[in-house]
Amino acid sequence: MVKSCLISALLLGNQFGSTVAFSSIGGPRPTTVTYVGSINLPLTTASKPSLGSHLLASPIDGDDILVDNAVQKRRAFLANFAATSLLPLVTFATPATAFGFGTNVDDKGLIVFGGDDIMSQKDHGTTSIPVQENLRYGVSRKLADKICSFNRHFAENGGYFEGNTSFEKDVREIVASTGEPVTFYDSVSGKSLFRAPVGRSVDEFINESKIHGWPSFRDEEVDWNNVRVLKSSGETVSTVGTHLGHNLPDRSGNRYCINLVSVAGNP
Repeated sequence: MVKSCLISALLLGNQFGSTVAFSSIGGPRPTTVTYVGSINLPLTTASKPSLGSHLLASPIDGDDILVDNAVQKRRAFLANFAATSLLPLVTFATPATAFGFGTNVDDKGLIVFGGDDIMSQKDHGTTSIPVQENLRYGVSRKLADKICSFNRHFAENGGYFEGNTSFEKDVREIVASTGEPVTFYDSVSGKSLFRAPVGRSVDEFINESKIHGWPSFRDEEVDWNNVRVLKSSGETVSTVGTHLGHNLPDRSGNRYCINLVSVAGNP
């Protein structure tokens, strides 16, 4: 009965653009991601995306038009997710109220939770100042400012970093030339947020990011001095109020699904 209901929910999610994440607080349990909407995109031609799920769409204007493959990519991901992650983790448990595998920070690098007050209104949306000029990876500053400072629910389109950005090229070159992980900085404050790849190869980091559609970081790659996860929603933010993305755990642990435009700053 439980499996039947979950399969039906997945089919509905596949149709309308929703998704599912897991929490292991008290055991694995399915938890619906907050702020999931729907999106209707043409399937054959490039067009301006409409507002929708924070996992699919973003408030993008004319200079940020992307190819409309996000729906197909997300549907394929959901089908794979159902087969490999959802049903094996089904338990008879009540919904969790917070995302994540950790409840506090320790020497193993578990989550540092924060309160919703971090994202209170300030002089420039949820931040005090706009995003920096001359952001890295060739991302759109206009899009970055919207997502970082005037947004709690939306994201750059899935696969944005694979388009007209230098993300993969720059990451591979830095790792190859220095032998060290790449540090990703807050597009608003310039503070260090993530350092990747750590404990895995650059291929593994980039491939996982491509599978999900957004740069994807693990616990050991987070700079918890400057990053917080909101208990109420799993929203991942910087301590200065920059919206970064969401924590969407899988069987490997916490996975921070992050907008490239939010972590393209300079120190």
